[in-house]
Amino acid sequence: MEAAIPLAFTAAWASGINPYLLVFLMGILGRVVSLDVPAAFERVDVLVVFAILVAVDAVADKIMWLDSAWDVVNTAIRPIAGGVVALLIASPTIELPGAVIAAGGGTVALITHLAKATTRLAVNTSPEPASNVVVSVAEDTAIVGVVIIAIINPWVAAAIAAVLFVAAVIVALALAGTARAVITGRRNRKRSLESGQSPGAAQP
Repeated sequence: MEAAIPLAFTAAWASGINPYLLVFLMGILGRVVSLDVPAAFERVDVLVVFAILVAVDAVADKIMWLDSAWDVVNTAIRPIAGGVVALLIASPTIELPGAVIAAGGGTVALITHLAKATTRLAVNTSPEPASNVVVSVAEDTAIVGVVIIAIINPWVAAAIAAVLFVAAVIVALALAGTARAVITGRRNRKRSLESGQSPGAAQP
């Protein structure tokens, strides 16, 4: 029980960023170092499917604007994954209703996902593509590092995940204005093109 709570939180946080990498990594660690993970994660067919999804995410998450489209696709997937993974990890040992555990994990994953998506919209305002790659690699590295730390000390891993969770929310809130400007600018350009008027043309 002591390890289930922090591990469930860490997994929910990671699911909000990249659930495919999380499940694949936990499955591999479960087979190699006997990390206590849901048995389904260790199945060969599951590992193969998630390895493919990790590869797809690795490409989509590093290309300007495609990363934001990928975030839209994952808006439902990441929170659901966070709830399911938290439930699978915690329900066997924690005396709480499954719905409560799933809701908690899903909420953590949803907030993390929204922070990630908002930050990426702001990053996409940069004209060079390197920023997307750097941010994506940093996110995946954080997941790998925190999950590996969870093998040694789940509570330390959860504490790091909590700090990164709060930091991501703060950064996202700070960049929210930029993200809104990006969305508004794209909408205005679309309307201008539909009306046959250039974006910078003056209205009569």
